[in-house]
Amino acid sequence: MIKNYIQAARLRTLPLSVSGIIVGSFIAASQDVFNILICALALITTVGFQIISNFANDYGDGVKGTDNKDRIGPKRAIQSGAISPAQMLNAIKISVGVTFICAIALIYYSFGKDDFFNLFIFFILGIMSIVAAIKYTMGSKAYGYSGFGDVFVFLFFGVLSVCGSYYLFSKQIDFKVVMPAFSIGLLSVSVLNLNNLRDRESDIKAGKNTLVVKIGNKAGKYYHYILLILSLLFALMYTIMNYKSAYQLLFLIAYFPILKHLKVVYMNKFPKLLDPELKKIAISTFLFSILFGIGLLL
Repeated sequence: MIKNYIQAARLRTLPLSVSGIIVGSFIAASQDVFNILICALALITTVGFQIISNFANDYGDGVKGTDNKDRIGPKRAIQSGAISPAQMLNAIKISVGVTFICAIALIYYSFGKDDFFNLFIFFILGIMSIVAAIKYTMGSKAYGYSGFGDVFVFLFFGVLSVCGSYYLFSKQIDFKVVMPAFSIGLLSVSVLNLNNLRDRESDIKAGKNTLVVKIGNKAGKYYHYILLILSLLFALMYTIMNYKSAYQLLFLIAYFPILKHLKVVYMNKFPKLLDPELKKIAISTFLFSILFGIGLLL
């Protein structure tokens, strides 16, 4: 039974989810404001958000019938019958409780008990993150079914993840940090978009109106190219504005597999063949976060 929940948690998605925290932490380290406990708590909390999202996605798509025989990707827990809807709902509740406690610990340790303003702001952001993770596919007004998934992924896994984690360390706003935050956000959205390109036909049948369903396969591909190219440009802009050494260009290595990936997407005619590309972009995003950060410290 535990094995089924581990599979439903989709561990392969976790490196992508923590990429923003890694970038924010490295930027903080480059400015001598890094704190290992804040970093650890932020990583744990973010993993919690991702697991909630994965469980909720399994539940929402499972009970709505979106996960069916037409779906190209691997079978989900509810779809296969490994976990019942009631059991998955309990798993979501437990995950929310544990993640909420971790988030409170992170916020309290970062700001102390007297910084009411920051405590309140990040408490609200924590609640919003949990709600966003759940409402992607769950409920009658799930935003993943109306084409808004891209916006939420960009904001929560890009802007909030990088800028929020940086603020936890530094207690200050640096608008330049928005640029690498945009890079992570765009790369994260590209993973979602690739998933939606793969599942477009089954999503149409299930009534899941993702952005790709709305704009079509061809436009979805062009949108994909734009996401990846802009992610590179924002990273380059930040590097140019904060240039100190050539090591800061190390992150370009992560874009070599992405360039190859762009060709694969351009040539693709059979959506199911895009499935292996999901892992490649997710790993490339994680590699980008590591190399980008290392480049700042060397």
